Amino acid sequence: MSSESLTVFERAQAYRKTAEFRRLFRYSMVSVITTIFALGLLGLFFGVLKLASAAMCNLLATAITTVPSYYLNRAWAWGKTGKSHLTKEIIPFWVVAIVSAALSTLVVHLSATAAHHVTHSHALLTLVVEAANFTTYGVLWVSKFWLFNKVLFKHPHQHARGSHAKATETVVAEGAAQHVAH
Repeated sequence: MSSESLTVFERAQAYRKTAEFRRLFRYSMVSVITTIFALGLLGLFFGVLKLASAAMCNLLATAITTVPSYYLNRAWAWGKTGKSHLTKEIIPFWVVAIVSAALSTLVVHLSATAAHHVTHSHALLTLVVEAANFTTYGVLWVSKFWLFNKVLFKHPHQHARGSHAKATETVVAEGAAQHVAH
């Protein structure tokens, strides 16, 4: 059975059984965990403690959550074990994290500045700041998955460009054989 003759549902079912889907699911869960953590810290630092500006509080919250994000993504989402490689994993991850934090902080700063012209409510301002952080990282989420999956935490067996299609065809063929057997 070729992948062209499969329905969208059958392709989705086949993809669900691939290693790439497992990584995507786990990456999503790491993102949920770190997003809750980051937004909680941002709310605490900016909304409750009023520690500093929205931008500085965003930078602090992002810096703190980047460490568990690295380890959760590396070990759980991508199943990497052993010592981290400085130039192939650690430095590129932190470059991505710093660029992401800078972009998020810029959006948070611009949002907070604009919100100051509309409201004097610190609670509303905090919601705007958190929405800016959440939206920025939401937009970056897809590109970061691609980068982590294809470059940063790439497994040696992920070399063939058509490996997803081959894996899907294998899973579908196995499923079809089991269906025919029953």
